[in-house]
Amino acid sequence: MAPPVTSSVLIFFALAAVVLTSLWLEAHTRAFRKIGAAATAILLALMLSNLGLIPGKSPVYDFLLGQAVIAGIILILLNVSLDSVRQAGAPMLMAFAIGSVGSAVGAVIMVNVLHIPIGPDAWKLAGQFTATYIGGGMNFAAVGQQLDTRADLFTAGIAADVIITAIWLIACLVVPELFARREQAGATPVASPVPDASSAGGLAAQLESSGVPLRLTDFAGLTSITLGIMWIAEVLTSYAPAVPRIIWLTTIVLVLAQLPVIRKLSGSVVIGNFLLLLFLASNGAKSVVANIVVVGPSIFWFAAGTVAIHGIIIFGIGWMLRLNGELLAVASQAGVGGAASAMALASARKRPELILPGVAVGMLGNAVGNYAGIAVAFAVRGMLG
Repeated sequence: MAPPVTSSVLIFFALAAVVLTSLWLEAHTRAFRKIGAAATAILLALMLSNLGLIPGKSPVYDFLLGQAVIAGIILILLNVSLDSVRQAGAPMLMAFAIGSVGSAVGAVIMVNVLHIPIGPDAWKLAGQFTATYIGGGMNFAAVGQQLDTRADLFTAGIAADVIITAIWLIACLVVPELFARREQAGATPVASPVPDASSAGGLAAQLESSGVPLRLTDFAGLTSITLGIMWIAEVLTSYAPAVPRIIWLTTIVLVLAQLPVIRKLSGSVVIGNFLLLLFLASNGAKSVVANIVVVGPSIFWFAAGTVAIHGIIIFGIGWMLRLNGELLAVASQAGVGGAASAMALASARKRPELILPGVAVGMLGNAVGNYAGIAVAFAVRGMLG
């Protein structure tokens, strides 16, 4: 008898097949090469889930969003040189600040448009969507708990956020191509980080091939190091809960990454990139369009409008300031999707020198998102009377 569609093994198989198909399409077709394997994987998984071939909810997706993506981050960061990220610092902060303002402006505009169909608690959603599109999903929950948002609005807002975040990830993978055309036409961006040929450029190539065989000792070493880092970070977080686990993880990995013996281990970037592609595919699988009916069109359009205005502002102002398109996309993802999505996007766009700046502003968003969300919520409540 065929296994049920909810089988974890079947879902893992489907996502792995999606990633394999996406990589093949990127390598062999011009159209898919333009949008990249990451965006293709999201679209294919989205198609499968909306056709009912795989579920929109599964513990598999929770695992990929949690431990698997953390392992992918560790494996890629083990090959990152600190020298390769220096040039991205100030421009990334500028882009993230523009995007944060865009999220707040978007929420304020959309609550004025949709507060009547949503009801008297619309101001709370304005705060939550501001928070989540500055710092990620954790901020949505934190602000919602603080404002005591109604359970139905809370659940609907989360569902809308999941769908819109996946759609926006696809947009951030594709939009930089428009900036690339301008750069090819001769309008060089004023803030475009240039990868160091010996570090970031080499890391970009390793996203697809390590260049040397993966030995059993390499795999065993990488597995031990990755799990060890995750365990140590958990212990440190338990002793110092005020410090987010991602900060412990990043700090430990960066220290180890500077050791030549660690950098000699083969295959970490390829394995990490595969885990990130699985993570991105799972984002597409969670985006079941039929959920829009359950969510309610008003709340869905609230989230969609907020992110659209955020995008117009960050890419519009970024275009006028001649900022690099990929830098803007990573900064946008750091806010809308969080640090993990920013890193996945930087890897997918083959811009490893943007990984650490993206993670850094993603953590900054976690820190300031709650403050911004609460401020916007109460400002909107006063505005609406």
